[in-house]
Amino acid sequence: MNSKNITIIGGGNLGSSIAKGLVQSGLVKPEQITVTNLELHLIQHLKDEIGVNITTNNLEAINNSQIVIVAVKPTVARTLLNDIKVPLQKGKQVLISVISGIKIQDLEDILEDVPVIRAMPNTAIAIQESMTALSFNEKGLEHKDEVVEIFDQLGTTMIIPESQMPAATVLASCGIAFALRFMRAASQGGIEIGLSSKQSLEVAAQIMKGASKLIIENGTHPEPEIDKVTTPLGVTIKSLNKMEHEGFSSSLVQGVVSGHKKILETES
Repeated sequence: MNSKNITIIGGGNLGSSIAKGLVQSGLVKPEQITVTNLELHLIQHLKDEIGVNITTNNLEAINNSQIVIVAVKPTVARTLLNDIKVPLQKGKQVLISVISGIKIQDLEDILEDVPVIRAMPNTAIAIQESMTALSFNEKGLEHKDEVVEIFDQLGTTMIIPESQMPAATVLASCGIAFALRFMRAASQGGIEIGLSSKQSLEVAAQIMKGASKLIIENGTHPEPEIDKVTTPLGVTIKSLNKMEHEGFSSSLVQGVVSGHKKILETES
């Protein structure tokens, strides 16, 4: 991997996060990464902050790389893929798509005989804490080990059938926003009961970190951990029951399901 160059087409939030995570991981050197964008000034900060190459020339960047990560909006994806398919076909690069709603079959229809991997990380990839789902086409499977190596450096990786990608997108990618909305709500509650804004946010962030590590490191289900805190007639059970009465769990489940329906509509 250390000898391979990586091009990231699209320097938006996700593309920039991937670049930052790759540099921070040490898997590749900054000079091995090129980020492209139509407007160079929007990605100048990446060159200044982490030392990667930046350009507006997609074709030149592709020709100088072995792995191409496409991180553009779905609305421009098909036009872009048609523009870059010839150098991809000639150069035998591996294409990793993080474009929401664009299936492997869609990519194959345009790119034809190219190794294709569909990946769905989240923005925590910038700090090497992403939950990334991966699906491969037949040729992409030949590169499974090196692709998994990349994303394992950037968090946790899960290989899934592509049919599960819409669900993984909602829970893993959109889920960052769901978790942060909980954090914000908890910190607002903290302010209402007397903590400062700074104190409340610090507490809310740490309890989310601690709760996550309890599950990840102990391999337990949330309910036994909840039971440890909910003593009879106690404060915790009183608070939880009030939250459930107001629709806490139900609203989260319905939000996830609603997002899933939206993605299925987009892909149909």
